[in-house]
Amino acid sequence: MSKARYRTSARSPSMGFVVDVHLEASLSNSLYQPENILHSLNVFRKNGTFTDVVLQVEEQEFPCHRAVLCASSPYFRTMFMGKLCESSQSVVQLKGVSEDAIEPLLNFVYEGRVQLQEENVELVFQAADLLNVPALSRACVDILEKCMSHLNCLGMMEFAKHYSLQQLLEQCQNLLYQDFAIVVKQTEFLELPLERVVELLDSEKIQVQEEVLVEAALLWVHHQGSQRKAALAKLLERLRLPLLDPVFFTNMLEADELVQDSYDCRKLLQEARLYRTYGREISSERTKPRRQSGWAEVIVVIGGCDTNRMTRFSSTEKLDPTTRKWLTVANVPGYKYEFAVCELHNDIYLSGGQLNSSQVWRFMTQLNQWVSVGKLLKGRWRHKMASLCGKLYAVGGYDGHQRLSSVECFSVFENVWKPVAPLLLPVSSPALASCSGKLYVISGAVSEDCNTNTVQCYDPVKDQWMHLQSCPFSQRCLNAVSLNGSIYVAGGLLNALYCYSPKVDFWSKVAELPMKLENCELTVCDGKVYILGGRDESDVTTDRTWAFDPLSGQLTEEMPLTHSLSHHGCVTITQHLQHK
Repeated sequence: MSKARYRTSARSPSMGFVVDVHLEASLSNSLYQPENILHSLNVFRKNGTFTDVVLQVEEQEFPCHRAVLCASSPYFRTMFMGKLCESSQSVVQLKGVSEDAIEPLLNFVYEGRVQLQEENVELVFQAADLLNVPALSRACVDILEKCMSHLNCLGMMEFAKHYSLQQLLEQCQNLLYQDFAIVVKQTEFLELPLERVVELLDSEKIQVQEEVLVEAALLWVHHQGSQRKAALAKLLERLRLPLLDPVFFTNMLEADELVQDSYDCRKLLQEARLYRTYGREISSERTKPRRQSGWAEVIVVIGGCDTNRMTRFSSTEKLDPTTRKWLTVANVPGYKYEFAVCELHNDIYLSGGQLNSSQVWRFMTQLNQWVSVGKLLKGRWRHKMASLCGKLYAVGGYDGHQRLSSVECFSVFENVWKPVAPLLLPVSSPALASCSGKLYVISGAVSEDCNTNTVQCYDPVKDQWMHLQSCPFSQRCLNAVSLNGSIYVAGGLLNALYCYSPKVDFWSKVAELPMKLENCELTVCDGKVYILGGRDESDVTTDRTWAFDPLSGQLTEEMPLTHSLSHHGCVTITQHLQHK
């Protein structure tokens, strides 16, 4: 039974009136419900009843009604209502659509509903995206988001990238980065091509320890060992092998049969062993912590004095690389002045200082504590200290009466200093750096009024010093650091940062400094040379700092010190950052 209501209103056209007739009908018979009409149309389609076009997909033909297709898709509307050749064709070929996807798509176009499974949802989405059925595309994305898991997130991530599905992409990435250790054990990861595995291992966003990445690389290679063993070195060279836990390195990596059989892996293993023995002397991309690991290189500034040299500081401060704030750590015992500092095995060593001190202190970074270690054989100040081949060297200096040629070597394991070959020319306040297995003493003072431009080089294997080509300056109160096989020197009221290449015995000026400084400090952090504090030509201390990037050749001003300083110490260590 049906009920109908009529409502009519009319106005004369001549008087500006128009006729407005409304018909409202309430139909209780279910045969007239829209969904039933749509269902009937879909049945007609499947039976070929009243159809006027055939869609050919691969080897299958699908009779359809042009009107329904045009009503549901701008793609078909353009095809059939425009001047395209398909508008007059009875059979239209659809390319780029799977025959497994077209039937679910047509069901949706006709009835507004579809059955989707994880197995076909990507194919249906591709068809809906190509044929411009946005409602079906959205429904497919909803299903994909619900189906995304550790088993399929890698493939789904590539799918989301290809179709610019940002929300789905972010969901996949978040799961991958947070649960990488689970994802790499799935078949999907083990079947990835080499280039994709390299891309994942290179990612700075994956939130796992380096040991998990090494395990992932080994799992992938062993999945098809005979075919993939040649790629092992390519994968391991992307990883921070020097930063691995020593037990894991020995028991898991070195003990792996494929690693042992790989000639190309040997130099990577050797680099890791040397790093554990020599520390920061071994430098490469593999010795730099990943940003997401929670570990980072941290600049530490120790002691120093103010402009009038009367206020001497015992403070130790470190620069948090994330917050860019200086943080206070344990103070140096006593007030140190004209001492020497260096880093070894991620701890900080401080030796000597006024007046004629022979004390040596070790700052244990894991404990945030200074402890006294073996004393120098000879007290000294205005000397320099460097680490070389896993040992410390205290070089030259002043004892209150004369410049010293004395050089001492400290063994951490024996906790004693031993004399080695003396300098060829006694100097105080020189620049000192270790580079490529040797020590380089550059310039320095030979008397109260005279400096030298001599460069002295020490070979620890031969226990022998030799003179090299003179440097292009003759100064005191200098400092030096080494980076990527080169030595960088600043201070001594020089107006530039100099670079020395031991390999070719050549000096060059690499950056003009904004002010002349002496008794400034240098350190290397994050691949850059940092210059911190010091005194200017007017004997006034500064809190300014700069960073030189050898790759770009640019010098930039950085975060200033907490107060103006000179005669301070500065090193870089690696620490775990704990932010709340």
